[in-house]
Amino acid sequence: MRILITNDDGIESPGIRWLARTFAHAGYEVVVAAPLSESSGASASMTAVVQDGKIVSEPRELAGCKNIPTFGVAASPAYIVLLALRDAFGPAPDIVLSGINRGANAGAAVVHSGTVGACLTGAHAGLHGLAVSLDVLTPAAASAASGGAAIAALNHIDDEQHHWISGAELAVRLLPSLLHTPPGTVFNLNVPDLHVDGIRGLRQATLARFGQVQMSIAEAGDGYVRTAVQAAEETLDPGTDLAALAENFAVVTPIRAPHEDVSVRINVDAVHVQSPAY
Repeated sequence: MRILITNDDGIESPGIRWLARTFAHAGYEVVVAAPLSESSGASASMTAVVQDGKIVSEPRELAGCKNIPTFGVAASPAYIVLLALRDAFGPAPDIVLSGINRGANAGAAVVHSGTVGACLTGAHAGLHGLAVSLDVLTPAAASAASGGAAIAALNHIDDEQHHWISGAELAVRLLPSLLHTPPGTVFNLNVPDLHVDGIRGLRQATLARFGQVQMSIAEAGDGYVRTAVQAAEETLDPGTDLAALAENFAVVTPIRAPHEDVSVRINVDAVHVQSPAY
Protein backbone atom coordinates (compact mmCIF):
# COMPACT_ATOMS: atom_id res chain seq x y z
CA MET A 1 0.00 0.00 0.00
CA ARG A 2 1.58 3.23 -1.22
CA ILE A 3 0.92 6.45 0.70
CA LEU A 4 1.50 9.96 -0.59
CA ILE A 5 2.28 12.35 2.26
CA THR A 6 1.86 16.05 1.61
CA ASN A 7 0.94 19.18 3.59
CA ASP A 8 0.31 22.90 3.29
CA ASP A 9 2.93 24.10 5.79
CA GLY A 10 5.79 23.32 3.42
CA ILE A 11 8.41 20.63 2.99
CA GLU A 12 10.51 21.94 5.91
CA SER A 13 7.77 21.73 8.53
CA PRO A 14 8.31 19.28 11.41
CA GLY A 15 4.83 17.77 11.15
CA ILE A 16 5.48 16.15 7.79
CA ARG A 17 8.73 14.60 9.04
CA TRP A 18 6.98 12.97 11.99
CA LEU A 19 4.17 11.71 9.81
CA ALA A 20 6.52 10.24 7.19
CA ARG A 21 8.86 8.46 9.61
CA THR A 22 6.00 7.09 11.73
CA PHE A 23 4.14 5.56 8.79
CA ALA A 24 7.38 4.24 7.28
CA HIS A 25 8.27 2.60 10.60
CA ALA A 26 4.78 1.06 10.64
CA GLY A 27 5.62 -0.73 7.40
CA TYR A 28 3.85 1.41 4.82
CA GLU A 29 5.41 2.41 1.50
CA VAL A 30 5.72 6.18 1.74
CA VAL A 31 6.54 8.95 -0.72
CA VAL A 32 6.64 12.59 0.37
CA ALA A 33 5.82 15.48 -1.96
CA ALA A 34 5.02 18.85 -0.41
CA PRO A 35 5.12 22.55 -1.29
CA LEU A 36 8.48 24.30 -1.27
CA SER A 37 6.87 27.20 0.60
CA GLU A 38 3.96 27.90 2.94
CA SER A 39 0.61 27.17 1.28
CA SER A 40 -1.83 27.50 4.18
CA GLY A 41 -5.33 28.52 3.16
CA ALA A 42 -4.82 27.12 -0.33
CA SER A 43 -7.91 24.90 -0.13
CA ALA A 44 -7.98 22.74 -3.29
CA SER A 45 -6.46 25.42 -5.51
CA MET A 46 -4.41 24.40 -8.56
CA THR A 47 -1.43 26.74 -8.57
CA ALA A 48 2.21 26.15 -9.42
CA VAL A 49 5.45 27.92 -10.31
CA VAL A 50 6.28 27.16 -13.94
CA GLN A 51 9.69 27.77 -15.49
CA ASP A 52 10.15 27.12 -19.20
CA GLY A 53 6.90 25.20 -19.22
CA LYS A 54 7.99 22.95 -16.32
CA ILE A 55 6.70 22.80 -12.73
CA VAL A 56 9.60 23.26 -10.35
CA SER A 57 10.34 20.09 -8.36
CA GLU A 58 13.49 19.11 -6.49
CA PRO A 59 14.57 16.05 -4.48
CA ARG A 60 14.89 16.57 -0.73
CA GLU A 61 15.96 14.55 2.30
CA LEU A 62 14.11 14.97 5.56
CA ALA A 63 15.70 14.34 8.94
CA GLY A 64 14.96 10.80 10.07
CA CYS A 65 13.54 9.93 6.64
CA LYS A 66 16.69 8.94 4.79
CA ASN A 67 15.18 6.13 2.72
CA ILE A 68 11.88 7.86 1.96
CA PRO A 69 11.61 9.43 -1.53
CA THR A 70 10.97 13.11 -0.92
CA PHE A 71 10.22 15.99 -3.27
CA GLY A 72 9.79 19.70 -2.74
CA VAL A 73 7.37 21.03 -5.33
CA ALA A 74 6.56 24.62 -6.21
CA ALA A 75 2.83 23.96 -6.24
CA SER A 76 -0.22 23.93 -4.02
CA PRO A 77 -1.00 20.75 -2.05
CA ALA A 78 -3.98 19.81 -4.23
CA TYR A 79 -1.93 20.30 -7.39
CA ILE A 80 0.78 18.05 -5.92
CA VAL A 81 -1.82 15.33 -5.35
CA LEU A 82 -2.98 15.71 -8.95
CA LEU A 83 0.61 15.31 -10.14
CA ALA A 84 1.12 12.25 -7.93
CA LEU A 85 -1.99 10.62 -9.37
CA ARG A 86 -0.30 10.93 -12.76
CA ASP A 87 2.90 9.18 -11.60
CA ALA A 88 4.99 12.34 -11.19
CA PHE A 89 6.71 10.96 -8.05
CA GLY A 90 6.73 7.27 -8.90
CA PRO A 91 3.73 4.92 -9.00
CA ALA A 92 0.43 6.59 -8.16
CA PRO A 93 -0.52 6.42 -4.46
CA ASP A 94 -3.33 4.39 -2.94
CA ILE A 95 -3.92 6.83 -0.07
CA VAL A 96 -3.38 10.57 0.47
CA LEU A 97 -2.10 11.54 3.91
CA SER A 98 -1.85 15.27 4.61
CA GLY A 99 -0.22 17.05 7.57
CA ILE A 100 0.61 17.18 10.32
CA ASN A 101 -0.79 20.69 10.07
CA ARG A 102 0.43 23.38 12.45
CA GLY A 103 -2.92 24.26 14.00
CA ALA A 104 -6.36 22.66 14.07
CA ASN A 105 -8.39 22.35 10.89
CA ALA A 106 -11.85 22.22 12.41
CA GLY A 107 -15.37 23.43 11.84
CA ALA A 108 -16.66 24.93 8.61
CA ALA A 109 -13.22 26.51 8.11
CA VAL A 110 -11.98 23.22 6.63
CA VAL A 111 -13.22 24.57 3.30
CA HIS A 112 -10.17 26.88 3.30
CA SER A 113 -7.62 24.30 4.41
CA GLY A 114 -4.86 23.23 2.04
CA THR A 115 -4.33 20.21 4.29
CA VAL A 116 -7.92 19.05 3.79
CA GLY A 117 -8.01 20.23 0.17
CA ALA A 118 -5.21 17.83 -0.73
CA CYS A 119 -7.19 14.88 0.62
CA LEU A 120 -10.40 15.98 -1.08
CA THR A 121 -8.53 16.14 -4.40
CA GLY A 122 -7.48 12.52 -3.96
CA ALA A 123 -11.05 11.67 -2.98
CA HIS A 124 -12.25 12.85 -6.38
CA ALA A 125 -10.19 9.99 -7.82
CA GLY A 126 -11.65 7.50 -5.33
CA LEU A 127 -8.69 7.49 -2.92
CA HIS A 128 -9.06 7.44 0.83
CA GLY A 129 -7.60 10.47 2.58
CA LEU A 130 -6.48 11.31 6.10
CA ALA A 131 -5.91 14.96 7.04
CA VAL A 132 -4.03 15.33 10.33
CA SER A 133 -3.73 18.55 12.36
CA LEU A 134 -2.21 19.38 15.74
CA ASP A 135 -3.98 22.04 17.80
CA VAL A 136 -0.95 24.23 18.53
CA LEU A 137 -2.14 27.70 17.57
CA THR A 138 -3.77 30.58 19.31
CA PRO A 139 -5.13 33.64 17.50
CA ALA A 140 -2.77 35.87 19.47
CA ALA A 141 0.19 34.14 17.81
CA ALA A 142 -1.15 34.72 14.33
CA SER A 143 -1.15 37.36 11.64
CA ALA A 144 -3.35 37.83 8.63
CA ALA A 145 -0.61 36.98 6.16
CA SER A 146 -2.88 34.54 4.35
CA GLY A 147 -5.66 37.07 3.94
CA GLY A 148 -7.58 35.66 6.88
CA ALA A 149 -8.21 32.28 5.21
CA ALA A 150 -5.79 30.57 7.59
CA ILE A 151 -3.15 31.33 10.17
CA ALA A 152 0.07 31.26 8.21
CA ALA A 153 2.75 33.56 9.60
CA LEU A 154 3.81 32.36 13.02
CA ASN A 155 6.77 32.34 15.36
CA HIS A 156 8.09 28.79 14.83
CA ILE A 157 10.88 28.88 17.41
CA ASP A 158 9.21 26.20 19.55
CA ASP A 159 7.98 24.02 16.67
CA GLU A 160 10.07 21.03 17.68
CA GLN A 161 8.63 21.13 21.20
CA HIS A 162 5.11 20.34 20.04
CA HIS A 163 3.69 16.82 20.34
CA TRP A 164 3.87 15.90 16.67
CA ILE A 165 4.35 12.24 17.56
CA SER A 166 0.89 12.19 19.17
CA GLY A 167 -0.72 13.20 15.89
CA ALA A 168 1.38 10.73 13.92
CA GLU A 169 0.67 7.80 16.23
CA LEU A 170 -3.08 8.44 16.27
CA ALA A 171 -3.08 8.68 12.47
CA VAL A 172 -1.41 5.26 12.18
CA ARG A 173 -3.97 3.75 14.58
CA LEU A 174 -6.88 5.33 12.69
CA LEU A 175 -5.84 4.29 9.18
CA PRO A 176 -7.30 0.73 9.32
CA SER A 177 -10.71 2.20 10.18
CA LEU A 178 -10.46 4.57 7.23
CA LEU A 179 -9.73 1.70 4.86
CA HIS A 180 -13.03 0.04 5.85
CA THR A 181 -15.02 3.05 4.58
CA PRO A 182 -16.26 3.58 0.99
CA PRO A 183 -13.69 4.80 -1.57
CA GLY A 184 -13.30 8.55 -1.56
CA THR A 185 -13.85 8.94 2.17
CA VAL A 186 -11.66 11.47 3.99
CA PHE A 187 -11.06 11.46 7.75
CA ASN A 188 -10.31 14.88 9.23
CA LEU A 189 -8.30 14.23 12.41
CA ASN A 190 -7.51 16.94 14.96
CA VAL A 191 -5.25 16.15 17.90
CA PRO A 192 -4.58 18.20 21.07
CA ASP A 193 -0.99 19.31 21.55
CA LEU A 194 -0.44 16.85 24.39
CA HIS A 195 1.54 13.68 25.04
CA VAL A 196 -0.56 10.79 23.75
CA ASP A 197 -1.08 9.58 27.34
CA GLY A 198 -2.63 12.95 28.21
CA ILE A 199 -5.23 12.80 25.43
CA ARG A 200 -8.57 11.74 26.89
CA GLY A 201 -9.53 9.57 23.93
CA LEU A 202 -10.76 9.75 20.35
CA ARG A 203 -14.24 11.03 19.49
CA GLN A 204 -16.18 11.22 16.26
CA ALA A 205 -17.83 14.62 15.93
CA THR A 206 -19.60 16.91 13.52
CA LEU A 207 -17.98 20.02 12.08
CA ALA A 208 -18.57 23.13 14.15
CA ARG A 209 -20.46 25.97 12.47
CA PHE A 210 -17.30 28.09 12.51
CA GLY A 211 -13.53 27.70 12.83
CA GLN A 212 -11.22 28.55 15.71
CA VAL A 213 -10.57 32.00 14.31
CA GLN A 214 -12.31 34.52 12.13
CA MET A 215 -11.18 37.29 9.86
CA SER A 216 -12.06 40.91 10.41
CA ILE A 217 -11.21 44.11 8.55
CA ALA A 218 -8.68 46.02 10.62
CA GLU A 219 -8.40 48.94 8.24
CA ALA A 220 -9.59 49.94 4.77
CA GLY A 221 -8.24 52.87 2.82
CA ASP A 222 -7.64 54.17 -0.65
CA GLY A 223 -6.40 51.16 -2.64
CA TYR A 224 -5.86 48.74 0.24
CA VAL A 225 -7.52 46.58 2.86
CA ARG A 226 -5.77 45.25 5.97
CA THR A 227 -7.19 42.19 7.70
CA ALA A 228 -6.81 40.79 11.20
CA VAL A 229 -7.35 37.35 12.69
CA GLN A 230 -9.09 36.96 16.02
CA ALA A 231 -10.61 34.21 18.14
CA ALA A 232 -14.10 33.15 17.17
CA GLU A 233 -16.52 34.27 19.86
CA GLU A 234 -19.34 31.80 19.18
CA THR A 235 -20.31 29.33 21.89
CA LEU A 236 -19.02 25.82 21.30
CA ASP A 237 -21.80 23.42 20.38
CA PRO A 238 -21.68 20.02 22.14
CA GLY A 239 -20.83 17.16 19.82
CA THR A 240 -18.71 19.26 17.47
CA ASP A 241 -15.02 18.91 16.69
CA LEU A 242 -14.07 22.18 18.40
CA ALA A 243 -15.95 21.22 21.56
CA ALA A 244 -14.11 17.89 21.72
CA LEU A 245 -10.73 19.57 21.22
CA ALA A 246 -11.52 22.02 24.02
CA GLU A 247 -11.97 19.01 26.33
CA ASN A 248 -8.59 17.51 25.29
CA PHE A 249 -10.07 14.77 23.10
CA ALA A 250 -8.66 13.92 19.70
CA VAL A 251 -11.51 14.20 17.21
CA VAL A 252 -12.23 12.72 13.80
CA THR A 253 -14.86 13.79 11.27
CA PRO A 254 -15.57 11.85 8.07
CA ILE A 255 -16.00 14.19 5.10
CA ARG A 256 -16.41 13.75 1.37
CA ALA A 257 -15.56 15.73 -1.72
CA PRO A 258 -18.30 18.07 -3.04
CA HIS A 259 -21.15 16.35 -4.83
CA GLU A 260 -24.64 17.26 -5.95
CA ASP A 261 -27.43 17.77 -3.43
CA VAL A 262 -30.07 15.27 -4.56
CA SER A 263 -32.60 16.64 -2.06
CA VAL A 264 -33.00 19.87 -4.05
CA ARG A 265 -35.27 19.80 -7.12
CA ILE A 266 -35.07 22.69 -9.58
CA ASN A 267 -37.95 23.61 -11.88
CA VAL A 268 -35.78 23.90 -14.96
CA ASP A 269 -38.82 24.29 -17.24
CA ALA A 270 -39.49 27.66 -15.60
CA VAL A 271 -36.07 28.97 -16.60
CA HIS A 272 -35.91 30.52 -20.07
CA VAL A 273 -32.70 29.46 -21.80
CA GLN A 274 -33.10 31.10 -25.21
CA SER A 275 -32.31 34.79 -25.49
CA PRO A 276 -35.26 37.00 -26.43
CA ALA A 277 -35.38 38.33 -29.97
CA TYR A 278 -34.69 42.05 -30.37
